[in-house]
Amino acid sequence: MTVPAAPLPDSIVTDPHGVYARLRDEAPIHRFALPDGAYAWIVTRYDDARAALADPRLSLSKTHAGEGAWKGFGLPPALDNNLLNLDPPDHTRLRRLVGKAFTPRRVEAMRPEVERVAAALLAPVAAAGGGDLVRDFAVPLPVAVICDVLGIPAERRADLGDWAGTMLAPPKDDPAAPARAVGRLVAFLTQLIAEKRTGPGTDILSALVAARDDDDRLSEDELTSLAFLILVAGYENSVHLIGTGVLTLLQHPEQWAELAQDPALLPNAVRELMRFEPPAPVSIRRFAKQDTQLAGVTIPAGDTVMIAIAAADRDPARYPHPDSLDPHRDTTAQLTFGHGIHYCVGAPLARLEAEVALGAVLRALPGLTLAVPAAELRWRDSYRSRALLSLPVRTAGQGGTSGLH
Repeated sequence: MTVPAAPLPDSIVTDPHGVYARLRDEAPIHRFALPDGAYAWIVTRYDDARAALADPRLSLSKTHAGEGAWKGFGLPPALDNNLLNLDPPDHTRLRRLVGKAFTPRRVEAMRPEVERVAAALLAPVAAAGGGDLVRDFAVPLPVAVICDVLGIPAERRADLGDWAGTMLAPPKDDPAAPARAVGRLVAFLTQLIAEKRTGPGTDILSALVAARDDDDRLSEDELTSLAFLILVAGYENSVHLIGTGVLTLLQHPEQWAELAQDPALLPNAVRELMRFEPPAPVSIRRFAKQDTQLAGVTIPAGDTVMIAIAAADRDPARYPHPDSLDPHRDTTAQLTFGHGIHYCVGAPLARLEAEVALGAVLRALPGLTLAVPAAELRWRDSYRSRALLSLPVRTAGQGGTSGLH
């Protein structure tokens, strides 16, 4: 029997946690028609979600996608051959190469430079008595960090965030915009790779070029696709984690004050913020390689499965009082960055950036408040990302609002 595909609730953008709580209470898995007319199964409860993320019967490869299943946005071959579309053994080979750039030791060595950039970005905000913390801080900080990782010069970084944002959240009045953004990214990365061949540095992209040219461990499309994934993924989630993290703390003044008094709580507070407000509310899509029993439901071969991270990480069966923000909570098993072999390779860097960013805001912007009521804040119109478009703030003595409106 085919389960009918209900439309995805419109309120999933404006009230994601309310929608996910209702879905989680109703059933562990739901079949939805997505905005583009395709359909997908969405898993909502923690135990089922954790199992699905590591289930080898669920493939990331589009070769297993059936007719009518949602495949995600399309990319040209030069960008599509990346870790988010691959299974072992290719996934294992490429992840091993990329993982060398994001070991905890190498990431921790980046801390002084991330702290320097964060302080420099916040200085003019402090001097002006406020600003837009998305535009002025949450966007440029991750761009600077990931471009340093890839060896992209500062003077060539200006358009990268706009291209990524256009791809992931296309403007409704310009359907051709994503294709233009993709084309510009391909051209940019192709030229950058060519430059690394003639003048390599100590960055990860130079190392990947060497692996392609000297050891033949990468195809040319794999090389370009890896550069694309590191750039876009390294930028996207960190931007939203920083923006929503600051907003969440502004809406929880007791926790904000506690972190100001005890910065040692920041690493655990970042993990709790990721659980409480994950930047990617749903996982990358997977495809059933065969008829698969999942959460008591048979998923036909070829169907798309998505895991609702935002629902699973607020499952009261896993986390007591899940709708409360608790910087002391044990969140070691949260699913924000995935689970199993596809656990986000850049997770250590994203956590470091958020930790440094929040600490810098606490130090540089005392008495921070929202400059507009929270209800007037603008969000990206997408159920796949929890992304603030702006975060107007004021510092002490500049007026503002508590953010609780």
